Amino acid sequence: MGDANAKVGPDSISYEEVMGKQGLGVMNDNGERFADFCSLNDLVIGGTIFPHKDIHKAAWVSPDGGTEKQIDHICISRKFRRSLQDVRVFRGADIGSDHHLVIATFQLKLKRYSRNPTTKRLKFQVNLLQGNKITDFGITLKNRFQPLEHLDEDMETYWSQVKDSFISTCKEVLGEKDYKHKDWISQESLNRLSERREKKAAVNNSRTRNEKEAAQREYSDAAKEVKRSIKNDKEAFTNELAERAEKAAQGGHMRTLYETTKVLAGNRKNTEMPVKDAEGNTIFSQELQMTRWVEHFESLLNRPPPIEPPEILPARNDLDINCEPPTLEEIENAVSLLNPKKLQDRIIFLQKH
Repeated sequence: MGDANAKVGPDSISYEEVMGKQGLGVMNDNGERFADFCSLNDLVIGGTIFPHKDIHKAAWVSPDGGTEKQIDHICISRKFRRSLQDVRVFRGADIGSDHHLVIATFQLKLKRYSRNPTTKRLKFQVNLLQGNKITDFGITLKNRFQPLEHLDEDMETYWSQVKDSFISTCKEVLGEKDYKHKDWISQESLNRLSERREKKAAVNNSRTRNEKEAAQREYSDAAKEVKRSIKNDKEAFTNELAERAEKAAQGGHMRTLYETTKVLAGNRKNTEMPVKDAEGNTIFSQELQMTRWVEHFESLLNRPPPIEPPEILPARNDLDINCEPPTLEEIENAVSLLNPKKLQDRIIFLQKH
């Protein structure tokens, strides 16, 4: 849990089962509420258990570098408390934020599950099959197929040789696919990420406050450049997919259109919830579901009035609200804040109607 401005501090009196004595700072109101929440839900605040330096406890640093707080926490169920090995802040993680990364180390003893070993599915960089790469791939594959022309073997052996030829050619010409980053992130963005990582290291290695403030400003600028570059890459990637889908639709290539649309839509989960009757049984018929919704809203909206209506006290102070019609100056100020293009379209619409 993070950014709730909950400082728990080292004082664990009356919260011995929830936290340790290694917290940073002094408990505030949000920290007390957070500790009560953990107590009600049998949770343990991991960052208060393990002793570390203060720089490895503070998860948030102010822009001027003068204030450090422990307001990001990792909680774990009390029954898994012994599985928690360590919780600390890693200041070197480059995440483009004024919050540091909080990492917990777990060691779980799970029941051993044996299964048959499966072969890893190989994926190659097929996006490189453009231009000269296609020619190189064809020549290499043809050279590997030549010894198979006069091979007098059974079908299984012949298929194994063909498959090995394809795999070896793909490994040699294309190479296996790398999953380190998204395909649409450009090399320029990756270079900016490396620069931001260097700026982050400079912030952590600063000795004086002036050096740290200067390094922090450079890091903030680098983080903005990274976000801007990745945003441009994502926009270019989306536009390219949209053009590909449009061309596929015009050419009647339904398979390409479906695959491109699927990539554009992304992974979307079905958010529909099952409809249940008054006894808790799931209703599958659409007609019965509609009937159940009618019953639900009739019981919800047609409730009898409360026996003891709540007593609503009048406001202590009357608000100074001007109910007079707006003046000409106020109207001119409001019109000046409007978008000129939208204002012009609105005027044309009113003139036509």
